[in-house]
Amino acid sequence: MVSSVRRCVAAAAALLSGRAAAQTYTSCNPLSATCSADTALGMTIDVDFTQGEVNSFTASGTPTYGSDGATFTVRQSGDAPQLTSVFYIMFGRVEFSMKAAPGAGIVSSFVLQSDDLDEIDWEWLGAESTEVQSNYFGKGITSSYNRGQFHEMSNNQDDFVTYVLDWTSDRIVWEVAGTVVRTLEASEAEANQYPQTPMQVKFGVWSGGDSSNAQGTIEWARGPTDYSQGPFSMSVKSLQVTDYSTGSHYSYGDTSGSWTSIQSDGGSVNGNLGNAGALTTTAVAAGSTSTSTANVPAGIGGSSGSSSSDSSSLPEGWVMTSEGKIVPSGAASLRPVYPVICLFTLFATFAGGRIFWP
Repeated sequence: MVSSVRRCVAAAAALLSGRAAAQTYTSCNPLSATCSADTALGMTIDVDFTQGEVNSFTASGTPTYGSDGATFTVRQSGDAPQLTSVFYIMFGRVEFSMKAAPGAGIVSSFVLQSDDLDEIDWEWLGAESTEVQSNYFGKGITSSYNRGQFHEMSNNQDDFVTYVLDWTSDRIVWEVAGTVVRTLEASEAEANQYPQTPMQVKFGVWSGGDSSNAQGTIEWARGPTDYSQGPFSMSVKSLQVTDYSTGSHYSYGDTSGSWTSIQSDGGSVNGNLGNAGALTTTAVAAGSTSTSTANVPAGIGGSSGSSSSDSSSLPEGWVMTSEGKIVPSGAASLRPVYPVICLFTLFATFAGGRIFWP
C-alpha cells in the first residue's frame, strides 16, 4: 500500500497546482436557471451487460460488450469511454460488479451526479490494485478536496468485486464486497455539501496521468501514464439500480438545492423507501486515510472537465423494463425495433449538448 506520507505529498501537490482535478460542469443548473425536468427511474432495474448494451444508458467513446460485460478501454491519449444513464434517481441504491483497470495514471470511476452538481464517487487508481477511494461533493463546490477517503481491499483488477452505494436523505453508505467501508451522515457533511438532488449514474475509465493534465492531477492518479504498456480496460458485468422515489419526472421547486424542494410528477420523493432492501454487510471498516489528507477530485475526466448531462423524457408510449430496456408500452416482453431505439438514444445524447468527460 502507498504510505500516508506519499498520499499527503500527492494531495499537497494537487492543491498547489491550481488545477487540482477535473472541473465539474452543467449546461443547465437548476439553482440558477429554469431547466427541463429530469426523467425519473421510479423503479428497480437489473442490467446484465454480458447480454449486450441497453438503451437506458448512452455511450461516449466506444464501450464494448462480451463475457465480462461492458468494457471500457484506454489505448491512447484522449480515450475516456463511459456510459451515462438516461434516467435519474432521487435517493436510491446502486449495486454493481466491476473489475478495475490496471496501469499507472489510469482511473476507473463510478459516479452519481446531479444537474446542480451534487456528486457521490467511487474511484480506483490503476497503480493501486488493493485500494478504492470514496468521495462526495455538493453544488459543484470544489474549493477544497478534503472529503475523500482511501479504503484497503482485495485485488480489484484481477477479479470482479461487488460494490454498493446506498443513498438516503440521512446518510450515504459505501460498501465493498459486503463490508461497509464508509458511512457519511448528512449531519456530518460539510455545510451545504450533502448530496441530495436527483442523480444520473455514470461510469467509465480515463487517464488522470495524461501529460495534458495538471501536475497535481497526474500525481494524484499516480502517473504519468505510459500508453505503450496498454491497453488498459475496466469492465462492469452487471448493475442493479433502485430508485427510492417514484414518479415519471423530478424537478426543482426552488433554488435551494434541498431535497425537500424536489418535486415528483406522478409519484413522491421517498415513495419507494419502504421497499428498499436492508444492506447485507459482513463487516465494517474505517477509511485508511482521513479526509483531511485524502485528495480525491470531483467528477471524472481530465483537463477539460466533466459535465452533468441532460436526458430527454421517454418517448410517449414507451416504458422501461426491469432489465433496463426502453420498449413500447404494453409490449415490455417484446424486443424493441432497433432503429427507433437508436434514434431515441441519439436524441437523449444530443438534446442536452453535454459531455461528461473528454
